[in-house]
Amino acid sequence: MSKSEFSTLILNQQSFLKQLALKLTRNSEASSDLIQETFYKALRNSDKFKEGTNIKGWLYTIMKNTFINAYRKSKNQNTFVDETENKYFINIGEADKAVQTDALIDSEYMMNEINSIEKTYVETFMMYYNGYKYEEISEILSIPLGTVKSRIFLARKKMQEKLRDFR
Repeated sequence: MSKSEFSTLILNQQSFLKQLALKLTRNSEASSDLIQETFYKALRNSDKFKEGTNIKGWLYTIMKNTFINAYRKSKNQNTFVDETENKYFINIGEADKAVQTDALIDSEYMMNEINSIEKTYVETFMMYYNGYKYEEISEILSIPLGTVKSRIFLARKKMQEKLRDFR
């Protein structure tokens, strides 16, 4: 199949791809970009297309994989790596947390109420509050990931009950 025949074949699928792209992106501009990227990848890899193969399925796979890769890439772009000594930029907001808490309620009373909750719940919750991810907490405490999640959930619930008067 020549390049021009292949181009005509994929251009005939434009309305199908437009519907699919709108479903994936929920944005007109992003869907146009996704369609364009799909056409580009299809043309670049036209030699991998075998005649008799379902063109819609082939283009669908290209579009879906392009969308997923772009989503993962955009998710990773928001990651900030703090290379400063003692993680200065990450820890810069710690003082603000205490000031905000003190301004809202009596922190001594609050800490007494929180410390009255079982230590395992509070320890796990405080690690999460201080920025550790679930997987890191699981590794540090040598407990299953599900246990970490349930402890954090139960700690929140118990703290809400104890501090109900301050809502």
